Amino acid sequence: MKSSPAGRPAPPAGLSLSLPGRGMPYVIAHRGNRVACPENTLASFRRALADGADILETDLWLSADGAFVCIHDATLERTTDGSGPVEARKLSELKALRASSGREGFEAERIPTLAEVAALLPPDRGLAVELKSDRFLDPATGSRLRDELAAAGVLDRTVALSFSAERLRALRVAAPEVPLGWITLKEARPPSGFELLGPFWPLLLVNPLYAVRAHRRGQRVAPLDPTPDRRLWLYRLLGCDAVLTDDPASTLRRLGR
Repeated sequence: MKSSPAGRPAPPAGLSLSLPGRGMPYVIAHRGNRVACPENTLASFRRALADGADILETDLWLSADGAFVCIHDATLERTTDGSGPVEARKLSELKALRASSGREGFEAERIPTLAEVAALLPPDRGLAVELKSDRFLDPATGSRLRDELAAAGVLDRTVALSFSAERLRALRVAAPEVPLGWITLKEARPPSGFELLGPFWPLLLVNPLYAVRAHRRGQRVAPLDPTPDRRLWLYRLLGCDAVLTDDPASTLRRLGR
């Protein structure tokens, strides 16, 4: 099996998660830089890119009229001045809301669309999209997602994430070229069928060989740990390929980048 520059097995051909020229472990900006800015806003994503993050991570729901929108919760109350389910609102209604999470100085921020976030990406950075909606169980939704990523020129730099294996398998039917990342809070053994694995970080203490076993199948490992700085030594020791972080600037400093 072909190996990566770091000597680790590479993912299957056509499903590479590699970003040429970027150092490893990759730094994944969790909802952007949500320490400095309101999460899942263009301000947050721009700040993360300026910090030097390798991959922007965001969450995808669909508006009532089918637009892909970047917001974490199923409802609007926590991060916007709206209320009710995200998917009950048309895109024009969602765009009328403030997405400042109540933080001063960010009143102009709005819920971004996937296309708006993708347009921010420099050519050497990646995108991780977490599939939050059960509408992704419909392969037609996955096909539209694939087409939008292709139109934005980021299809070959995007990985789809979910806690739901069913949503990921539906996307595989619709868009087999998109790498899949499965997130888990309780499974201490790396499963097959996914290119990226995101175990809740204590699971790596339960199974210190998690990354070794995943690498034998060409899988990459990025622990679910949005505040990783005190454990970076552990993730390097265990051979993790990427780290998630709420504060990319701090994590990159600790990595010496």
